[in-house]
Amino acid sequence: MTRHRFGSSVPAAMFFVLFLFAGLAASAAPAGTPCEKLKDLTIPNVTITAATSVAAGQFTPPGPGSERPMQVPAFCRVEGEANPTSDSSIKFEVWIPPSDSWNGKFEGVGNGGYQGNISYPAMATVLRLGYATASTDTGHTGDDLRFGENHPEKVVDWAYRAIHVTAEASKLIVRDSEGRFPDHSYFDGCSTGGHQALSEAQRFPDDYDGIIAGDPAYDRIRQTAAYLWSWIATHDDNGVSLLTNAKMKFVTKSAVAACDAIDGVKDGVIGDPRRCHFDPSSLACKGAETDTCLTTAQVNALKKVYRGLHNPRTGEEIFPGWSVGSEGFGDSPAMGWGAYILNPKEPMRIDVYRLFLFNDPNWDWHTVDFDRDVAYADQKLGFMSAVNYDLTGFKARGGKLVMYTGWADPVAAPLDVLKYYENVMKKMGGVEKTQEFYRFFMVPGMGHCGGGPGPNAFDMQTVLESWVEHGKAPEKVIASHSTNGQTDRTRPLCPYPQAAKWSGTGSTDVAANFTCVNPGSASVPTSGSVQTSQPILAQKK
Repeated sequence: MTRHRFGSSVPAAMFFVLFLFAGLAASAAPAGTPCEKLKDLTIPNVTITAATSVAAGQFTPPGPGSERPMQVPAFCRVEGEANPTSDSSIKFEVWIPPSDSWNGKFEGVGNGGYQGNISYPAMATVLRLGYATASTDTGHTGDDLRFGENHPEKVVDWAYRAIHVTAEASKLIVRDSEGRFPDHSYFDGCSTGGHQALSEAQRFPDDYDGIIAGDPAYDRIRQTAAYLWSWIATHDDNGVSLLTNAKMKFVTKSAVAACDAIDGVKDGVIGDPRRCHFDPSSLACKGAETDTCLTTAQVNALKKVYRGLHNPRTGEEIFPGWSVGSEGFGDSPAMGWGAYILNPKEPMRIDVYRLFLFNDPNWDWHTVDFDRDVAYADQKLGFMSAVNYDLTGFKARGGKLVMYTGWADPVAAPLDVLKYYENVMKKMGGVEKTQEFYRFFMVPGMGHCGGGPGPNAFDMQTVLESWVEHGKAPEKVIASHSTNGQTDRTRPLCPYPQAAKWSGTGSTDVAANFTCVNPGSASVPTSGSVQTSQPILAQKK
């Protein structure tokens, strides 16, 4: 028998203490698995297809060449495939920094549209900040909805399952790579990514500690019906759009002129379109039609889109209309109704009904019944949406949710996003109880996930982390607007139902001269007249 070097006189209690300290030392400095060895990990229903060390420098994502090379720090690239059902093939990647540069956190990033691709640029951005990160192709390739024709499980994968299984597998992979689980896990997405964010909070509240939901297109079934309604309203019997990009820019310019100063600041931005009583009839042509007037058919088309989709039998609202001020701004038709309402040759995303609902590639959308068919779609495809207003599970586990949307969003109707938050407030017991874990920021003048004439750049990640990790709830978020790379305006974003109100003195291009107030006091400032905004850059000259 080999004797312990301390001799036989060492008390048994000392051995226990030495063993305990050895265990603590091991847990304090966990040994991670080398990158290439992660290929050997075993996870139920998951196959690790590759694990590769990537050197710092330029990284060119795989694909048809649409992705540009990206500058990245060194990382371990893990590629995997999840097969939760026999018809599932969910590709995902996990990027993990070296232990000495890891910030101890994990962040999942969202997708856009119905795209079946991994969000490499978003992953690179997060990786450069020190996070381990993951993204998925949601179970298919490309943006063509034919992926779900006669493949109902693939539709479920896209709708919510792929994000969940990616989160679960990724955190296990990070644990093996770094030797411990992340201290905190976050999710950030806009548009479809915002839909994914809300779905995670509703369906899988334990996946993430903090979630950012930007411009969430969360009510897929009714949003698709609203695209159909709006397309019919804005096209003639031959499928030709009644409205041009030039007309849309004119309408937006006219609406802003009519409603800009309602919030006490004349800055080229409609603060709250709900307070704008712009009537497109005021733009009716007095003679020959030009780009600066509207025909009767065009006026009626605008009114229908503003009003939104209603049940033809009951009159009940199915989906809200798009906001005044979202029609068209800038030089791109994508910054307005062009991309999703006016320019498509047929209603946007109509294959959701054609292929997913009716399983008939020959279904004629002209035969749609907005009463019967929308109800049927809600019943059969309700899982595609994230419309549960009860977030008790997410709140109970200590989760924090930050949501934002642009008031001038032409894709995800801002009034629909607002409706979701107001319904959550009703379900969760009012404003104060909801704001204990969930805050919503309306962004005046911002388009879909960015752009537009209003301040549209802001850092929700830092705000969310401060809330999750330090208990500091966001009372405001500073947003900025830039021209040619130079900041020319800052403005606070306020947690709904509050809105930013100018103090009445100082530049209206400086956030410090605004406070967040409740709606009842968000009127035109009494300490001075409406001020015309002067850009910060002009003031510095």
